[in-house]
Amino acid sequence: MTTAAWHTGLLAGHRRFVRVVDDFTTEMGSSIGPIEVAYESWGTLNAERSNAVLVLHALTGDSHAVGGVEPGHPTPGWWNGLIGPGLAIDTDRYYVVCPNVLGGCQGTTGPSSIAPDGEIYGSRFPRITIRDQVRVEHAFAQTLGIDRFAAIVGGSMGGMRVLEWLVTYPDAMERAVVLAVGAAASAEQIALASLQIRMIEADPNYCGGDYYRYGVVPSEGLRLARELAHLSYRSPIELDDRFGRSRQLADEAVVDGNTGAAGSFAVESYLAHHGRKLVQRFDANSYVRLSEAMNYHDIGRGRGGVRRALAGVKAQVTVIGISSDRLFPLAQQQAIVDGLPSCRGLHVVESDIGHDGFLVEVKAIGDVLRSEL
Repeated sequence: MTTAAWHTGLLAGHRRFVRVVDDFTTEMGSSIGPIEVAYESWGTLNAERSNAVLVLHALTGDSHAVGGVEPGHPTPGWWNGLIGPGLAIDTDRYYVVCPNVLGGCQGTTGPSSIAPDGEIYGSRFPRITIRDQVRVEHAFAQTLGIDRFAAIVGGSMGGMRVLEWLVTYPDAMERAVVLAVGAAASAEQIALASLQIRMIEADPNYCGGDYYRYGVVPSEGLRLARELAHLSYRSPIELDDRFGRSRQLADEAVVDGNTGAAGSFAVESYLAHHGRKLVQRFDANSYVRLSEAMNYHDIGRGRGGVRRALAGVKAQVTVIGISSDRLFPLAQQQAIVDGLPSCRGLHVVESDIGHDGFLVEVKAIGDVLRSEL
């Protein structure tokens, strides 16, 4: 199988696996299953099972929220510095669990998984929604014997799932932290994600989503999709400060694996580098299905609108936004705050990074998490 997805036979690293449901019907009426969830955990679950914290990853994240580059884990933990003994999410106090999302490619059932007929799902893996993902996460929690979380925390696509948890299962958590996201996908967010999907599908190696059987990878489409996405994750201020109009030097072009020819703009090489890195660790079909799920995100769908959906939230909620986030601007987080029955206002993290500040600004976010948890 030619894909960057994790699959049986590769080193599992710190992943653990649990079958959570045998048959699952998606919100759109498709059937899949059985569904297995890959997850990692830190700390100890107490006897009352009341100290669990659910951490939910973003689009290209996975269960490896904490840890280094090691066998089975080609990238470091995406929230290193926030989870651990004495840290903001204190594993001396909490049992922290992070599952890979439904539709992902790092151990949880997704397009690159083996279907019941023994073949890879590929194009047969159906479109899914954030609500589908949360239903699977709820089944996962039930399988672990956790009825109520001390807290649920997530940013970006993870924040979408936190919001769905709050609305769909209002008694399932004491508190929640929502970072860098909105209550429903905006027209611009849908447009950006749709362009990325089209880039992948236009790659001749995509083969309608069944590239696995031909031993090829739609690497060019996935790389371009990631470059466009990464551009939206950073701010104009940061890009100007780091790169401006500087050109790629000849020796840098060689060292960087010739991602940009000598004389091209340095920012071009920067984006190409991040695009190529994702191709080496992520599956194109998962990128498509998860991007579609983000486009469908709307906690008010079928519930009388966003404000009515938020009005039923029972948990204490903390909302965090990044000052320079142009993908999920502060107005979207403020709208969540305004609709919540119990929220102590919007916490704004001052940063020039942009949307990725929810991953990068560890100290500032840690200060908020520490006080709110």
